[in-house]
Amino acid sequence: QVQLVESGGGLVQAGGSLRLSCAGTGNIFSIGGVDWYRQAAGKQRELVAAITRGGSTNYADSVKARFTISRDNAKNTVYLQMNSLKPDDTAVYYCYAEVNTGRGLGRYWGQGTQVTVSS
Repeated sequence: QVQLVESGGGLVQAGGSLRLSCAGTGNIFSIGGVDWYRQAAGKQRELVAAITRGGSTNYADSVKARFTISRDNAKNTVYLQMNSLKPDDTAVYYCYAEVNTGRGLGRYWGQGTQVTVSS
């Protein structure tokens, strides 16, 4: 059984920072590409940042220069450092990962972590 467990969300004032973690647990041989998505109330889920297993990254224009995605393959964990947060960043943040269980590849979602930025 594979699970992606997100943590690090919370309430922060505009201009503040948060660091989200997405930790893979269970029967994991390796984790490939990982994406962070977010979904604000009443809006569609949108891609925020992505990282390959080798460390190549991509960001949505709305978060470039403010957010940094990184990973620790030894810990099966991916991070999203969020700086200069704005009220528009308020959303539930989800990680989405390609996981090799040793028996095959699968894609998994985390349960989400709430980020609320107050003005």
